[in-house]
Amino acid sequence: MHLATKQTLTEIKQCVENCIGQRVVLRTNMGKRNAKESEGVVEEVYPSIFIVTVDEGLDRQRRVSYSYSDILTETVEIMVCSTEQRIEAS
Repeated sequence: MHLATKQTLTEIKQCVENCIGQRVVLRTNMGKRNAKESEGVVEEVYPSIFIVTVDEGLDRQRRVSYSYSDILTETVEIMVCSTEQRIEAS
């Protein structure tokens, strides 16, 4: 795990900003070897959070928000579908 610095969180935010409008795979770690995987599109980026519209099948979608520290702590893993690039703390 990385030590959180303002610069590290800023780098993560910039990576997420570069993915606006792109399809991503989200893997949400829910503890005790339990993880949920879903696909969606990065919609909006704010100073502390970002919004992803997640597909739920049968033409249903929902908007989910995550913080940049969720990526830093690996609570959420994001991989860009087009490049298979993983967004993570460097």
